Order: sequence, then C-alpha cells, then structure tokens
Amino acid sequence: MNKSTLTNTALTVLRVIVGFIFAAHGWQKFNEFTIPGTQAAFTQMGVPGASVVAPLVAGLELVGGIALIAGLLTRVFGALLAMDMLGALVLVHAPAGVFVANGGYELVLALGGGALAVALAGAGRLSIDAAAFGRKGSKLGVLA
Repeated sequence: MNKSTLTNTALTVLRVIVGFIFAAHGWQKFNEFTIPGTQAAFTQMGVPGASVVAPLVAGLELVGGIALIAGLLTRVFGALLAMDMLGALVLVHAPAGVFVANGGYELVLALGGGALAVALAGAGRLSIDAAAFGRKGSKLGVLA
C-alpha cells in the first residue's frame, strides 16, 4: 500500500472507532441513564447549566458519533466533540487524575485527541464528505 492508501485507511479506522464510542456514550445518556438522570449527574458533578447541557451533550455524542462513522461533516463534528471532551476534562475529570477507574481523564483525553485529529485531518477518501465535497474546485472542499 502507498502512503495515501495507508493514510486514508488510518483516518477511516480512527473516525469509525472514535465515532462508535461517542455514539455509544450518547445512546447510554438517552437510554440507560436517561436525560433526567444525566441532568442530575451533571448537576452533582458541578457542570454549569446541567439541565440544558445534558441533553445537548447526549445529542451531540449520539449524532456526532454517527456522523463520524459515516464521515459526514466530519471536521465540524470532530471539532464539536473535541470541545465536548475539553469541557468534560476541565469541569469533571482533571481533579481525579489520569485513570478512568478513579474517575480520571484518560478516556476523555483519548476521545478528545481522536476527535481533534479527525477534525484537523478530515474524514479521508472513504467518507460521505469526500463523495459530496471532495471534487476539485468545490467551494465546500474544506469539509472534505
């Protein structure tokens, strides 16, 4: 395989795995924890505006995760999900140290880094973005 093929394969793998984990966490907030439960948990964790933030975060993680898997508006959702993880890091997980078993930030950091990498690099050739916006001269080429 040439470098371009390897790069596109790597971007696809990264985007699908990170997207799957985000979608799973969004689904969990809606269906296992429920939105009222997530609002209560966010309030207990000290998240400002928890009653508004909780459904927004749940929706972003679910929809954004699915969008990453599909490679749809990848740079936009990657950036939004990276900001989501930055908020989780600063507001909740940083004081608990590194390890997730102690409520730490290792998963938040990995997901935020993965989302930021996808936002910066784009979805790659195997994506809806490439098919929709990847043509030469496309005014929306920045999205590809």
